[in-house]
Amino acid sequence: MPDPFVVIEPKQPIVPIILSVPHCGTDFPDEIRNDYVPEMMAAPDDTDWFVHQLYNFATELGITIIHAKYSRWAIDLNRDPESAPLYDDGRIITGLTTTTDFFGKSIYISDDRIPDQKEVERRLTEYYWPYYNKIQDLLDERLATFGKALLWDAHSIRHFVPTIRKEIFPDMILGNNDETTAHPELIETALHGLTSGKFGVNHNTPFKGGHITRYFGKPEQNIHALQLEMNKILYMDDEERNFHEERANEMRAVLKPTFEALIHKLQEI
Repeated sequence: MPDPFVVIEPKQPIVPIILSVPHCGTDFPDEIRNDYVPEMMAAPDDTDWFVHQLYNFATELGITIIHAKYSRWAIDLNRDPESAPLYDDGRIITGLTTTTDFFGKSIYISDDRIPDQKEVERRLTEYYWPYYNKIQDLLDERLATFGKALLWDAHSIRHFVPTIRKEIFPDMILGNNDETTAHPELIETALHGLTSGKFGVNHNTPFKGGHITRYFGKPEQNIHALQLEMNKILYMDDEERNFHEERANEMRAVLKPTFEALIHKLQEI
């Protein structure tokens, strides 16, 4: 079976940063693709569209990129594998093997196609854990080389999703599970870089980082993790359908120096 992820190797000597994009996948495995509503599957709305393209500068800095191949509707790589909730404030959020999109619309053609526990376990084995295992391998390689590593988990979301939040989302949200998944100086460096431009930045609200950030972030073991959520309209058109190169370049002008500063800071801590 082919890998459920894509690894983009750096174009320059490696640095101790791995960039993960778990929600940009749009493919569906052949064995389940007939279970979904065809017109929804053709363009799964909850996709973090083009995020790996937005970060295309990362490989020029020596950063390895890993991104999902399959849609989060097959299995959500940023959810707890036991389906434990990430938040306890009552918000509605799609699960490990969601049956609806963010707006509550059913994604399966019929209820009998909804995965049972045996199918969930199969998807964990085939699609979920291989992604985690590859991230762990990459982090271990950086740890062996540099004695430390940083995982940056990159996301995007529609600027307004009323089922999750009644207000428009902030431009960007840096998450580190209330400052527990990364060294304080890395958090400070990231915030300083992200706020250097014209965009607003929230810290740990309304998102604290999903399961990937919380799972891998172990600062006491010199493995750090940060999640960045951003509005899709910061790099896509107003309809949040197409990549917008001019807007993307404005974002890159903030993101690239932030990564450069993080690479420098990792040498110091």
